[in-house]
Amino acid sequence: MAIEFNGSTIETTANGFLVDQTQWSEDLARHMASAEEIELGEKHWDIINYLREEFFENGGNQPSTRHIMKDMSERWGEKVDQRSLYELFPLDPSKQGGRIAGLPESRRKGGY
Repeated sequence: MAIEFNGSTIETTANGFLVDQTQWSEDLARHMASAEEIELGEKHWDIINYLREEFFENGGNQPSTRHIMKDMSERWGEKVDQRSLYELFPLDPSKQGGRIAGLPESRRKGGY
């Protein structure tokens, strides 16, 4: 698969994850989110930036939705539940959020 973006072809896996993470940009993230009918707001960006920080600064860590809930609760100073994360990323906060964040597909099994 591939994404046509700003006159370039960006290669993706069959599930839409970037093959080359260095091709990611905030504009590409907006484009990818728009294709999934998501308009990125401040909380979306908090999650995207968190996922990227965890991956690139923490040895390739890709947090589960459960860990996203815990860490966003701390960042936002409010109790974050699974439902509120799924309102932001309906197809799965960790997987859909990771895809839009330009990360490789998580191989994590089970859990949430």
